[in-house]
Amino acid sequence: MALTLREIVLCAILIFVIGVSVLNQTLSPTSISQIVQPSTPHDQTSSSSSSSSNQDKNLRLNNLQIIGTHNSYHREVSLSERAIFPSLMASVDPRVEDYFYSHASVTDQLEHQSVRSLEFDLYVDTKGSLYADPLIRRLANMSESDKLHYALPHRTMQKPGTKVLHIADADVGTICHTLVDCLTEVKTWSRSKKGQHVPIPILLEFKMTETGVIDQGGVRAEEWTVETLDIVDAEIRSVFDDDELITPDQIRKQAQEATGKQDLTLEQAILSSADGGGWPTLSSSRGKVFFVMDNEPTHPIQIREPYRSGGRGNLEGRVIFTNSLPGEPDAAFIKRNDPLTGDNKREIQDLVAKGYFIRSRADEPIQMLLRNETDMREAALASGAHVVSTDWPAVGMSARYSSDYVAKLPGGGTARCNPVNAPTACNDAVLEDLHI
Repeated sequence: MALTLREIVLCAILIFVIGVSVLNQTLSPTSISQIVQPSTPHDQTSSSSSSSSNQDKNLRLNNLQIIGTHNSYHREVSLSERAIFPSLMASVDPRVEDYFYSHASVTDQLEHQSVRSLEFDLYVDTKGSLYADPLIRRLANMSESDKLHYALPHRTMQKPGTKVLHIADADVGTICHTLVDCLTEVKTWSRSKKGQHVPIPILLEFKMTETGVIDQGGVRAEEWTVETLDIVDAEIRSVFDDDELITPDQIRKQAQEATGKQDLTLEQAILSSADGGGWPTLSSSRGKVFFVMDNEPTHPIQIREPYRSGGRGNLEGRVIFTNSLPGEPDAAFIKRNDPLTGDNKREIQDLVAKGYFIRSRADEPIQMLLRNETDMREAALASGAHVVSTDWPAVGMSARYSSDYVAKLPGGGTARCNPVNAPTACNDAVLEDLHI
């Protein structure tokens, strides 16, 4: 018997209702969600974290290579100061154009420029106010707006405490004015990364005032003594907790426990990786910082000797690794700024292979930019120096000199497996993943 049109429509509606009911009973909200939602990156993240964790246990901090900034705090003189700058610098360094470079804030370098090593120049100021009124600011014909824009933080400069600047009374622009302020910014960024960043070496150069500037009316710096060096150690420890630092004592203790030898020098400790000593693993040093001395070990103005005096030949109780010489008890960090001349690149590679921690430089401002030279950068990267320092860590910084020069790691990451001593299984991709 044929169905009428009305009966056909009613049957269709009934079938639809029954179908929806069955579907709702069959598929719970959870199962529907599983069907319609795309897969999350959780599994990939877990896999990446697992790979990173396994690699961290086998890699040591000296199996990495990173980019650092030279004079990380530096801001060049203002336009109004440039008129007086050459005369102030005449007997210090007549190539004043080499001082015309500026860095971003500490946070921006770490967060946006893939920088993983910093450098700060230090001046003693035990009473406060010694560097509060720079000679160049008094001599320059600065407008009121410039005075306000470039003004130093008065209260900060009046207080006792180690100050950060390049050349007292002449080249004084800086992104942070005291060592404590600079390090506090590092700590704030570091803690925001929840211990996941690779260890950050921080270079410290202990400066004195220049005679040529003093003769023109500049201040005379206080001396670096055992007591003033103690202040620097104390300031570092006031910012970072012990478990946020890598220190010489920690290196020796690790090697002593691993080898059973209690009389190891610091140098013997860092060279004993085959016996369980050496530099810490990446897993035990993530999220930490350590400090190295930029001053030359044989410079007439001695910093290294007073720092390791008083029975501290292995830097016992000290925070900073000195810039030393192979064969010396305190030899762990060695600076080799020039990777290009003669056999320097090969010598750096040899030092890296032995186990020393090395800093070199990719460039020197600004003549290399004007000559379009990149040989120094390529030599520094190939040398395996752990820190390759630059004044141009980001794209566009050199454009003001009609250059596209930049010093970055191949691949553009924040760290890479060291080309000289990293294990062959080392994977750049999982060294650091902070979504920068």
